[in-house]
Parts: sequence; C-alpha cells; structure tokens
Amino acid sequence: MGKLSKPKAMISIALVVCLWGFMWPINKIALQYTEPVLFAGMRALLAGVLLAVVLLPKKNKVQWGKNWSFYVISAIFNVVIFMGLQSFGLQYLPSGLYTVIVYLQPVVVTLLAWMWLKESLSAQKIIGILVGFAGVVVVSFDGFTGNISLLGVTLALITGIAWAIGTVFVKKTSKFVDGLWMVALQNIIGGAFLTVAGIYTENIKGIVWNMPYILCLLYGSILGVVVATSLYYMLMNVGESAKVSAYTFLVPLIAVLTGTLFLKEPFTLALLIGMLLIVFSIYLINKKSSKKVVSQPE
Repeated sequence: MGKLSKPKAMISIALVVCLWGFMWPINKIALQYTEPVLFAGMRALLAGVLLAVVLLPKKNKVQWGKNWSFYVISAIFNVVIFMGLQSFGLQYLPSGLYTVIVYLQPVVVTLLAWMWLKESLSAQKIIGILVGFAGVVVVSFDGFTGNISLLGVTLALITGIAWAIGTVFVKKTSKFVDGLWMVALQNIIGGAFLTVAGIYTENIKGIVWNMPYILCLLYGSILGVVVATSLYYMLMNVGESAKVSAYTFLVPLIAVLTGTLFLKEPFTLALLIGMLLIVFSIYLINKKSSKKVVSQPE
C-alpha cells in the first residue's frame, strides 16, 4: 500500500474503522443536547482549529493564494454537505441504519476513482460494487416500505455521495496540497460556515453544556475528525482508492452493533442480510483478480 507497510496500513485502517464506527452513535447521543447544524459546525471548527495549531510550524505548506479553491471545494463536499447533512439526518433514522446508507460511499468512490483517477476496475470489482450496493438497498428496505423516514434515507444517500466526491477530490489534489492542512482548512472553512448558519437558523441557547455533550463534541472533533479523517486521507493518497474505501464498509457494522447494544436501536433481518452482503463486497473488491480490467474512460 504505497509508502506504508501492510501491517501499518491495516492498523491504520482498523483505527479509522473503529473510531468512525463509534462516532455515529456518539453523534446521535450528542443531538439530544444540541441543534444539528450547530453541532456539525462546532465539531468541524474545533477540529480544524486544533489541527491547525499543531501544524503552525509548517504553515508555509498552506500556499493559500494558489490552493484556496481546493480548500473551499473540499470544505463544501466534506464538511458543509457531509457533516451538515449527517447531523441533520440522524434525527430521522437510527444511527446504525443512517450509517449503513451513507456507506454507499465506497461504491461511489470506486466508480469515481476509475473515471477520474484512472484506477483499474476489474469485473470482480464491478461485482463487488454491485453486491455492496445491493447490501445498502436491502438495509434501506424498511425505509421504502414506509416504516422508516424516506427523508432520512434521502439525506443519508446525499451525505454518502457528497463524501465520495469530496474524498476523490482530495486524492486528486493531493499532489498540490498538503494532506493535513487540507483536513485542517476544510474543517475551519466548512465549520465556520455551518456554525454561522446554525446561529442564524437554530437556537444556540438550546445547547446543553453537560459532560455527555462535551465528551461527544471532543470525541467527534479530536478522534472522529483530526485522527480518523487524517489517517483516512493518508491511506487514500498512498493506496488504491477502491480497496482502502471498501474497508470503510465495516464502519456500519460497528455503528449498528453499538447502536443496538447501547441505544436500543432495532436490529432487523433486512439489516443482517444487508450487512452480510456488504462484508462480501469488501472481500470481492480486495481479492486479487487475474481477470481483464475494464478500460479506463478517456
């Protein structure tokens, strides 16, 4: 996996998956004490500022005049849409189900990496993508039968697609922009926008500054964004997008199990079947194949 040894890469992937898996139920808990847009904005802004402080000795790598458009575009997809909609959408669905739908993202990343980054796409990977998408559809079945909010399902899909676009954009621009500064500045820009939007549209006095909320905010900012997101972008930049992204299909497994155990969220047969399909899709996307790859688009 590029500059990383396989053991280090797998440890990094496992850390990302675990941190993100626990983050979704934690965000769901936080929304009991705060407004959604304000929470998304404060979480991103705090993460960006903390990381920027650490990176100050290397501020020459920012090159704002040349790279500002990259930071802004990344902020729109990876923070304003992704983090903003996830906080808002979690009000309408159980955290486990919302997470599973958002993690259509690896499927979209695989397709975008083939079209935009010219990465290979074998027949086996295509099957893996279709199996993963089928898993998302099965998991979302209750939403289409009227038992779960269709608005929540729609918001989750938009969240995942925006994140996929933002992820591939970050990898495509990685040769021009320092990866850690990208994480810091996209969160400062996007977090500031969401915070201001939340101040004007939500009740800032409604935030309950108790210990559970503060711990959720710190987890989401420091572990969920600074640590996990930085590691994820690093892995994407040194590895094959489809394979790295496919491992994040495991995040919903942790989110669903955590939500079931601690938040008493439902665990249905459709959810179980969907999760099994998703795990199988990861196997297919990562399994070595000797078959002919699909031609890359011109």
